[in-house]
Amino acid sequence: MATVNAAPNPVTPPVKESQRLSSRSFDSILRSARSTVAFRETLSLALDSFRASKARFLLTMLGMVIGSASIILVATLGLTGRQFALSQISSIGPNMIEMQYVGGNVTGPDNVSTPDNMTREDMTAVLDQMPVIIASSPMLEFHDRISMGGGISKDTMLLGVSPQYKEVRNLKVLAGRFFDDQDSITHTKVAVIVKPLAVALFGNPEAAIDHTISVQGIPFIVIGVFTESIQTFGMSEVSDQTILIPYSVGRYFTGTDTVKQIFFTVPDASQVEPAAKRISEIIQSRHRATSVYNAFTLTEVLNVMGQIASMLTIVLTLASAITLIVSGVGIMNSMLANVQSRIREIGIRKALGATSREIRLQFLTEAVFLSLSGGLVGTIIGMAIPLGVNLFTNIAIPTSWWSAVIALLTSVLVGVAFGTLPAQRAARLDPVTTLKYE
Repeated sequence: MATVNAAPNPVTPPVKESQRLSSRSFDSILRSARSTVAFRETLSLALDSFRASKARFLLTMLGMVIGSASIILVATLGLTGRQFALSQISSIGPNMIEMQYVGGNVTGPDNVSTPDNMTREDMTAVLDQMPVIIASSPMLEFHDRISMGGGISKDTMLLGVSPQYKEVRNLKVLAGRFFDDQDSITHTKVAVIVKPLAVALFGNPEAAIDHTISVQGIPFIVIGVFTESIQTFGMSEVSDQTILIPYSVGRYFTGTDTVKQIFFTVPDASQVEPAAKRISEIIQSRHRATSVYNAFTLTEVLNVMGQIASMLTIVLTLASAITLIVSGVGIMNSMLANVQSRIREIGIRKALGATSREIRLQFLTEAVFLSLSGGLVGTIIGMAIPLGVNLFTNIAIPTSWWSAVIALLTSVLVGVAFGTLPAQRAARLDPVTTLKYE
């Protein structure tokens, strides 16, 4: 019996790794090309839809324009208000440190308690140990009644200060001049009075200059009229009946070297808190351990004011965002009407092979395009107003580019959020029913 040799099975050559990688790369490129063509077609359809209903879409965009512009303008107003408030508070005394005696008495040999007040020597000790201080002034206080004319007298508060008090407290001289170092050294009997008192006594600030007022029978020549940089409403040591005289003269009325307050100024705001701590340590070391001295600065006030202003800006910005939500409802209604008017077009696209995902993407793209276009126009308008004011006037209005970013991002989110429902409705339409729709 003859043996039949079976033909050998052909051996399939192994697929090379490079061929598999090439096939996988080709598939990814093909998917990318399909998605790119689909998205490009979607953008084209969105633009065609916009051109076909310009009036309706422009009116729908108007809400987004107003909403986006309002976010930026509200943020700008908040920043402007914050800057104004901080500058007003800072003008009380830039980089100022005010030392005050709080409490703690000294008991004498007869068990008589006396206040452990600060003295002029405390200020000298601080200046010797802290060369960073650029200005300082002691302040003593006493009261007297001066004649207002016509037999009428008025209670006044006299403050003995140094010539540097003007710089430390950032006072404004409205008429005349402030007393200088020469006046202080020679113990000249001169006075600088506050504006309300000058008006009450002489009618206006200019008329007060070179007039004489009597303090405990001693004549003082009025050489200047001043006012605080901002209205403090009685919260500072300066009142509407304040008269400033040189400290070297005022100490003879009190008969002591004690002072009520000591003012210091440092060159930079970052040095205020460290300097205040060091000043407190120096003055405390010169008095009893039970005595308490407080270093008052504007740093904490400015920080709290800045936080309040920032929170108000955030709240107002969120409130203005409600306009965008209302605009989003308008976009949703417009897109629902758009879907209803294009039912037959949707059916034809599905019949030609468009998937529900592509239909959904088409209408969602139209909604985002609509909201983003309105947001972009509103952002341009909102930024143009403050920038134009800064460019063409001397008014410096702060601008926040973050508000523009927030406005644009919010516009996109509104488009996605309120465009999803119309897009889902369009994607779920039955192609057979839509082709029969008249």
